[in-house]
Amino acid sequence: MALIGKPKIKESRWKVVEKKTQKDGLLHTFYSPNGDQYTGEWRKNLRHGQGTQVWTSAKTMYEGEWKWDVRDGFGTLYKLQLPSERYLKVYLGNWRNDKKEGFGKYFYSSSSRYEGEWVRNERSGNGRMTYENGDVYEGEWFRDKPHGKGVLLLKNGNRYEGYMKDGKKQGHGRFVYKDMGQVYEGFWVDDVPKCGKLCEYNRKNIHTPELNPIPPVRLQDVHEVLREALGRFCSMT
Repeated sequence: MALIGKPKIKESRWKVVEKKTQKDGLLHTFYSPNGDQYTGEWRKNLRHGQGTQVWTSAKTMYEGEWKWDVRDGFGTLYKLQLPSERYLKVYLGNWRNDKKEGFGKYFYSSSSRYEGEWVRNERSGNGRMTYENGDVYEGEWFRDKPHGKGVLLLKNGNRYEGYMKDGKKQGHGRFVYKDMGQVYEGFWVDDVPKCGKLCEYNRKNIHTPELNPIPPVRLQDVHEVLREALGRFCSMT
């Protein structure tokens, strides 16, 4: 008795076409209708692995790691400069779920840059920022602003060591007036010194008393007042 096999089911034409158009593995450059282009690795029709993406309308280019069609891992972001038509590096570091996350360097200009930690595209954690005017802040960040303990070094040599909140001096801090030979230590609210003491550490650098940025503090017991102010400040925060 002859055995009759099961009839082969012919695969529909649209499925055959779909399989042929599926992108998987390392392919050459793929062009989108809007002019964008991607060169690199694919997995199940998604950008996955190492690859380079160019966005024509945004004039940006990303070169690095991808995971399931989003930037994830280590990569570099470039911005097209006109009229030179050259790509300049903007960000170099880690990405997660298409956002800057972890350690990275961001170049705002040739003289302004940030190097430190990121959370969801914002400077958060520990980092160092060099500003356009030459000032440098190094310390804690939160939601893209200096927030927490840090050191602000001004271009003129003066510096602040203490706590920040939303980008301003807030809480206990110490400000060194290098050009005046003076040090202020006390409490700050919204970038303004409120209660503290001002002392001289190098009389040779003092110019005239009229240039003192803070009026002299005359208290019978400075340390007791500072302790009381600290207690009030901590109870409000």
